[in-house]
Amino acid sequence: MSITVSEVIADTLIKAGAKRCYGIVGDTINHFTNAISKTSLEWINVRHEEVGAFAAGGEAYMTRQLAVCAGTCGPGSLHFVNGIFESHRNGSPVVLIASNVDSSEEGMGFPQELDQTKIYDQCSVFCQRINHPSQARRIVAQAAQAALTHQGVAVVVVNGDIFKNKIEDDIAWSVHQPQPVIRPNDADLNALAGMIHSAKRITIYAGIGAREAHDQLIALADKIKAPIAHSSRSKEFVEPNNPFNVGMTGILGNLAGMQAMDECDLLLCLGSDFAYTQFYPKNAQIVQVDTQAKHLGRRTPINLGLVGDVADTIEALLPLLEQRCDDSHLNNALEQWHKDKKEYEGKARHESELIHPQYLAQLLSDKADRNAIFTADGGSPMVWLLRHLEATGERRFLTSLLHGTMANAYPQALGIANAYPQRQVIAMCGDGGLTMLLGDLLTLVQEQIPVKLLVFNNESLGFVEMEQRVEGLLDNFTSLHNPNFALLAEQIGLQGWQVDTPERLPDTMQAWLDHKGPALLEVKVNRMELVMPPKIEANQVASTALFGIKAVLNGRSNEVISLIRDNFIK
Repeated sequence: MSITVSEVIADTLIKAGAKRCYGIVGDTINHFTNAISKTSLEWINVRHEEVGAFAAGGEAYMTRQLAVCAGTCGPGSLHFVNGIFESHRNGSPVVLIASNVDSSEEGMGFPQELDQTKIYDQCSVFCQRINHPSQARRIVAQAAQAALTHQGVAVVVVNGDIFKNKIEDDIAWSVHQPQPVIRPNDADLNALAGMIHSAKRITIYAGIGAREAHDQLIALADKIKAPIAHSSRSKEFVEPNNPFNVGMTGILGNLAGMQAMDECDLLLCLGSDFAYTQFYPKNAQIVQVDTQAKHLGRRTPINLGLVGDVADTIEALLPLLEQRCDDSHLNNALEQWHKDKKEYEGKARHESELIHPQYLAQLLSDKADRNAIFTADGGSPMVWLLRHLEATGERRFLTSLLHGTMANAYPQALGIANAYPQRQVIAMCGDGGLTMLLGDLLTLVQEQIPVKLLVFNNESLGFVEMEQRVEGLLDNFTSLHNPNFALLAEQIGLQGWQVDTPERLPDTMQAWLDHKGPALLEVKVNRMELVMPPKIEANQVASTALFGIKAVLNGRSNEVISLIRDNFIK
């Protein structure tokens, strides 16, 4: 019995584990969406395709299962591109069905014709066209397999007329997901054991590649008496129930994590691909373990590079190591970590008429469920999440740390809430990020997706403003004229609250969290808030002072006073 290409594509995706497809219906995909309507694959109709890509990526990132989005020809499929870049870079197994004009019009400059493969080849692990109807199941199965096994986006481009073609579909192409054991060879493991034996101060730096190796990391740290610093993306996996944790390094990190790396003589980079060379130690040997050989030594020079899964590698390494007794390096790092935590707690206290964003984030951490899932917009909301939200071992976090986009928080939360309807899903939104893709608040209402939006309203592009001031510049073009987001939410059909005094915040936040459907809490936070790095360099002080001089000369002395009071005195 013959079936259409549309039916074949939908069936192949369902058999690969996909549960939802995000997009906007129309023209070249009408036959595909008609086929979806007759299956278990749920269609989520968004208002902008970029939101669809973020949502599919958020769902796929959290579940590590396939999610799908589909777009019409020309602008429809093109609108997905930023969300697809984000989803690909954060390792989300997404399949995009991108469409093009009918085959007979291709190559003739027909309206809305685009070469989707040229666009999406740079942000995918697989990007192919279905050139003949008989290829449909084979290519879609390969796309799903690539997305799942390589943890990235796969793109299938289909001409509008091909969706309608009927085929016999008599070859059983299917998706395979092998689970190999990956570890270095014995000689490399012995070389690593020898370096560990010779070192005096060892630090472990764990990245997202160690997400399945929590217990192995602790066993290794205990045996070699090493502090564990971690990347921002691996916070949720490494930090909980970890007596060796000393926090993060980098501009978003803390002093203990930075010092543990600076002061070691051997750094073990396990599943990390941290991009910023200036934060690696200058006088230490460095070992890197990664499943991708192409990642070895690309961020900083290394002394030994090993290909292996972190958990598999540690389990093979542990029998080769002797129990270490000297824990002075570890204890120094832990002592500083306790100081860092107290400093974070101090910054998060309510001590004035202002609502500091640190206080808001800490209150959210205290009140949210122990298994809540959080997203955060690129910029300062991401920083407050990483610094002030407790990783409990059940909570999940998603921020745009590799692509660095704005406007990702609530669209990603939209997809996550579809996958986890019984859990709190909270989007920490910047006012700039929220207004970029404001229209899909309507999707939350229409689909009754119970996302909780927390809007940090500082009436500015706050992170950009901080960047300009640290460079010694007057801030330019960063101010935002915002609406009352709570009233706007209510006009759309969301429950909305606005808070501008700290006394009202705890009770209002609780009411917002307790609300059963989608809801928005707008909080007017202090604008004069710097994201302070773990270690302040002299040039940063000089540049900020230069901003102060320029601001005073331009009649903005009140801003200088607020900047000093809110960041250096409080």
